[in-house]
Amino acid sequence: MRLWFAMNNRRFLSDLLFFLVSLGFAFLLLNILIPKSDSRLKKSDFLKSEQVAINYVAIGDSLTEGVGDLTNQGGFVPLLANDMGEFFRAKVSHQNYGVSGNTSQQILDRMTKEKEIKTALKEADVMTLTVGGNDVMAVIRKHLADLQVSSFKKPARQYQERLRQILDLARKDNKDLPIFVLGIYNPFYLNFPELTDMQKVIDDWNDKTKEVLEEYDHVYFVPINDLLYKGVNGQEGIVQSSGDQTTVVNDALFTGDHFHPNNTGYQIMSDAVMEKIRKHEKDFNP
Repeated sequence: MRLWFAMNNRRFLSDLLFFLVSLGFAFLLLNILIPKSDSRLKKSDFLKSEQVAINYVAIGDSLTEGVGDLTNQGGFVPLLANDMGEFFRAKVSHQNYGVSGNTSQQILDRMTKEKEIKTALKEADVMTLTVGGNDVMAVIRKHLADLQVSSFKKPARQYQERLRQILDLARKDNKDLPIFVLGIYNPFYLNFPELTDMQKVIDDWNDKTKEVLEEYDHVYFVPINDLLYKGVNGQEGIVQSSGDQTTVVNDALFTGDHFHPNNTGYQIMSDAVMEKIRKHEKDFNP
């Protein structure tokens, strides 16, 4: 009886061993004959799934600094950063190098001298620029007694040359940097109602800006004149009466000076830039 059990046990072990060897051989054969499929989740796919980071650099004058923004957050810059984050599903960091009162020459000087700005531009994925408004104001102050449309011709040509230098410097170490240049607008009718030709001056100045930008790839003009000049409701001014006094205001401008945008005005500016970014999404790859 024990002999029979031992013989059967050895036969069972022999059959089991043969089965396992055959199974292993079959598995090996299948691996050789059938191509190995790629893993569904590769490391590259994992990296792509991580949140995109966008470095946004804003350079310019008081419009970039955010004068008139009662939250003191930096005007349109943080609003645009937030909008870009939502649109691209990205984490957007922004650096604001706006200085109130800066002309194109002063902006150029800062970009030339300040190491922090140079480093920021080198690492930037996108840049906005507000420039030109203070150049126009400088002409007005200089020729206030005899101001004419022709007074702006030579300063506009000089401005164009400085604008080229600003753009070239911005791309010195970042040749494909997308740049969005905001136009200037006309708030002057509130402060200087006697300057009836001022809208032509503003239009001509913006045309000079566009002429320069057309020389570059991936540099875009963002018009804001009609949006801010006419206010939220599309009118050039809103008449308000208090007793015998009548004043003209603009609901997109800061009531403290009737010159700079207010919070609503900065949102309008952010929306205008974001619309341009959406339009050129294929050219803008953060």
